[in-house]
Amino acid sequence: MAMDTDRLIASLTEDADPVQRLPSPWVRTALWFAMAVPYVAVIVMMMVPRDDLAVKFTDFRYLVEQIAALCTAIGAAVAAFQSIVPGYDRRFLLLPLVPLSVWLASVGEGCVEAWLRGGAFQDFTSDFLCIPAIALVGTLPAVAMALMLRKGAPLWPHASAALGGLAAAGLGNFGLRLFHGQDASLMVLVWQVGTVFMLTVLCGWAGRLLLDWRPVVARVRRKLAAH
Repeated sequence: MAMDTDRLIASLTEDADPVQRLPSPWVRTALWFAMAVPYVAVIVMMMVPRDDLAVKFTDFRYLVEQIAALCTAIGAAVAAFQSIVPGYDRRFLLLPLVPLSVWLASVGEGCVEAWLRGGAFQDFTSDFLCIPAIALVGTLPAVAMALMLRKGAPLWPHASAALGGLAAAGLGNFGLRLFHGQDASLMVLVWQVGTVFMLTVLCGWAGRLLLDWRPVVARVRRKLAAH
């Protein structure tokens, strides 16, 4: 039996390519962020920063929402990279919920205040620009995220892809609000936060296509069956 086990291990590893241990999820998040930020900055400059950006930096609610969106993106990225490393504490998957809750609470508070003033729906209009704009800003971060996740072991592809999508879309929304002047809380909730959630769900749904782990599992099973 010992010899059979040794032969099995040798068979499973004989065709394997040399691999290096992945950096920690925090290091990979830093690398992802370092690649994504210059791209976001270029898109913001091409779209032209909003005229009142200097004034908005003194707006407490705007700053809270921007910081929360950025922290949601970072937290989701860390959780995504955690999810592809077997053995890590799965509680880290809940990491983005803290800044996401702050983000939603701030936007929700703005909606309530507008409703109490009687103006919650007065300025509500269609703003479909948010969907392609957030997608554009988040394109390179999403592609980089997918490529980096594929280097791990995406045993939960739907969860990993959804977290990666949340990271890219959250960063996309952060960039959007640097050049898009719509700040009405209900508009932000429906068109901006709503787009982030929509893109997150789409990425999660496409998890099997983006992070397909089945060929590796099938190859191992074939070798096990041969022994």
